Amino acid sequence: METIVYNKLVRDRIPEIITKDRKIPHIRTLEKEEFRRQLGQKLVEEAEEVKAASVEVLADELADILELVRATAEAHGLSMADIETRRVEKRLKRGGFSKRIFLESVDQKS
Repeated sequence: METIVYNKLVRDRIPEIITKDRKIPHIRTLEKEEFRRQLGQKLVEEAEEVKAASVEVLADELADILELVRATAEAHGLSMADIETRRVEKRLKRGGFSKRIFLESVDQKS
């Protein structure tokens, strides 16, 4: 029997799905701090998938990001309402991204 090593955070039902496929998942439950670190790693992984996604799968990849944002907030004692409040505050202070502005450089005063 071949073993494929993943060593990554997965969604809660993945072991059940693997078992239904007549394979044997080897899992463990992460401690709080390791879970928080793994959430950050998973966010980076999913961000790369969003970056490479075609329009056809973009909604699925963005849904994964939202699920990770929710889980990360919860793991740190924050609510989605907390996150939304901060998002609105930052948008009011610094703007959004609707103008598609790309900063190329800034000249410094001497």
